[in-house]
Amino acid sequence: MSLKSCEKTGTNEVTIELSIDGEAFASACTKAYNKVKGQIAVPGFRKGKAPKAFIEKYYGEGVFYDDALEIAFPDAYEAAVEEAGIDAVSNPFDFDIKSVGKEGVELSCKVTVKPEVEIGEYKGLKAEKESVTVTAEEVQAEITKKLEDNARIVDVDDRAVENGDIATIDYEGFNDGVAFDGGKAEEFDLEIGGGQFIPGFEEQIIGHNIGEEFDINVTFPEEYHAEDLAGKPVVFKIKIHGIKVKEIPELDDEFVKDVSEFDTVDELKADIEKKMTESKQASADKAFESKLLDMVCESVKGEIPDCMVEKAIDDMINDMDYRLQMQGLDFKTYIKYIGMDEKAVRETYKAQAEKDVKLVLAIEKIVALEGIEATAEEIEAHYQKFADGYGIELDQIKSMIPEKTAKGDITSQKAIELIVSSAKATKPRKTAAKKSTKKAADKAEAPAEENSEATAE
Repeated sequence: MSLKSCEKTGTNEVTIELSIDGEAFASACTKAYNKVKGQIAVPGFRKGKAPKAFIEKYYGEGVFYDDALEIAFPDAYEAAVEEAGIDAVSNPFDFDIKSVGKEGVELSCKVTVKPEVEIGEYKGLKAEKESVTVTAEEVQAEITKKLEDNARIVDVDDRAVENGDIATIDYEGFNDGVAFDGGKAEEFDLEIGGGQFIPGFEEQIIGHNIGEEFDINVTFPEEYHAEDLAGKPVVFKIKIHGIKVKEIPELDDEFVKDVSEFDTVDELKADIEKKMTESKQASADKAFESKLLDMVCESVKGEIPDCMVEKAIDDMINDMDYRLQMQGLDFKTYIKYIGMDEKAVRETYKAQAEKDVKLVLAIEKIVALEGIEATAEEIEAHYQKFADGYGIELDQIKSMIPEKTAKGDITSQKAIELIVSSAKATKPRKTAAKKSTKKAADKAEAPAEENSEATAE
C-alpha cells in the first residue's frame, strides 16, 4: 500500500491517489471469500463448501472485489493520510477506482481537511471581572438552610392549618364535574406557601382543621402545559388528614457539633464564608476565562468546513441523549415532548457549534505559534488523573485514550492558561444614575472612564 499523490483541489479539500498492492488485495479477497462463502451456491458443491477458485471461475474473477475493497481500503486510506501528513476532518468521498485486479488497486478520493486559520491578538487581552465578596446575609442564609435541613417534623392537632405548615391531604380535581387525569392523590404532604401547586390552591387550605372535607375553586394558568386545562376553572375536593410543622433547632455550639466537624458557631460561619468565597471566585475566574476565549474566537479568520460544524452538533446531541438516558428518557422522545424535531434542534445548536469549532482551531493555532508541548511527566500525570477519577487501572486508561489525545488536552490547557495569565482584568462598568440636569450628568462621566480599566481584585 502506498500514497501516490496528494493534491489540494479546493478550499479545505485534497484529492488523494493511492494504491493497494496485489498481495494485500489478494489477502483481502481471501477474507471476503471466507466472509460470504456460506451464502454462495455453486453447482456440484454443497452451499458454503465451494473452493474460492471454483467460485471465481463460475461467477467471474471479480466476484469478491467489491467486498475485498471494503476490507482493504480503510488501512490503505489511513496509511495514505498519515504519509501525506494531512488532518482529515471528513470521511473520504468522490471515489474514482482507476484499476482493480490481481495486480492490485489504484484509486483516488477526496477528503475535507482541517482549515488553516488566522487569529488576532491572544495575549494581553482585557476583560471585565467581578470582584468577589460574601456578605453576612449570604452566610446567614446558608446557616438558615442548614437549620431547616435538620428540622424535626412535629404533628399538630389542636389548631387549623397555617401558612408554613405541612398539610397531609387527599385531593381530586374536577373540570365541569368530570375528574381529570393527574388531578388526584391520597395522603399527600403539601407544604403550605411553598408554591408547589397552582396559584390559589395552597391559600385555600389555610384555616381548615383535621378531618374537614371541603371544595376549593382555582383556575389553571393560561400557559399550563395541559391544553385541555389551560385557563380552565376547576374544583378540587379536599380532605385533611393531618397537620405538621417544622421545628427548627436552635443555632448553638451543640448544634454545630452535631452537624459538622466544627465545635463552635463562629468556626462554622468562617468555614461557610470560606467555601462560598472559593465558589464565587471559581465562578468569577471561569466567567473571565470565557470572556477572553470569546474574544479569541471572534478573531478567528478562515473558512470553516460544514462537516466540522455538523460533527460538533452531533457531539452535542449525543451528550444530550446520554444525559437524558441517565434520567430514563431518550433524545427522540424528549424533542417530541417539547414539540421540536431533530432538524430544529440542530439549528438551535448551530451557532454554539460554530463557536466551539473556531475555539478549537484557535487554541491549536496558539499551540503551534507558541511551540507548546506536553512532557512525558505531564502525559503520565494526565492519565493518572483519569485513572483516579474513574477508579480504574492506569494501563486501562492508556488503552482507552490515545497519547495524541492526551497531548492535545494538555497543550490546549496550557494555551488557555497563557491567554488568561497574560490578560488584564478590569472592573465592571457601573451604569451612572440618571441626573435631572446636564451638569450633574457631565460630572458623572469622568470618573466612569477613569475606573474602566482599574484592576479587579
